[in-house]
Amino acid sequence: MENKKLIEILKSAILLEVRGEAFYRKVAESSGNQGIRKIFGIMADEEVLHTRILREKYTEISNGKKLSVSGLKSDPEDSVTGYVLSESLKDQIASAGFEAAAIAAAIDMESKAIKLYSERAENAADENEKKLFSWLAEWERGHHKLLFELDRDLKERIWNDNQFWPF
Repeated sequence: MENKKLIEILKSAILLEVRGEAFYRKVAESSGNQGIRKIFGIMADEEVLHTRILREKYTEISNGKKLSVSGLKSDPEDSVTGYVLSESLKDQIASAGFEAAAIAAAIDMESKAIKLYSERAENAADENEKKLFSWLAEWERGHHKLLFELDRDLKERIWNDNQFWPF
């Protein structure tokens, strides 16, 4: 019974990652901003990696094998989580434009992924399952943090430009 639940979670996770990759790839292709293209391109590539790993785990479980944690990188070299948000990048993003809307939508997607993976890690009885979903949740937290900081800076620019501050 537990394997059926894990298979359903893996299918949901694969779908979430595939949708994330499609969204991030489209934003990267549609943006006229080189920095946004780079950030969202890296995020799309990371979602492809997640999808590949999740599909491998799905195949393992579907074939009656024990879940393994092979293939999990502990410190991704090209991860967007290490991407530095320069002031020039922030200056290039229109506060209420396409990129800002994409960032807001991406934050929501990352929040959903974090919730799914964190809950599964917390409820997992199997240590490898716990490791897999904790790893995914942590990676998505990095995406979320980057996007949240960028969104926060954009909001502050809107507030400053429109004199929303009470002082």
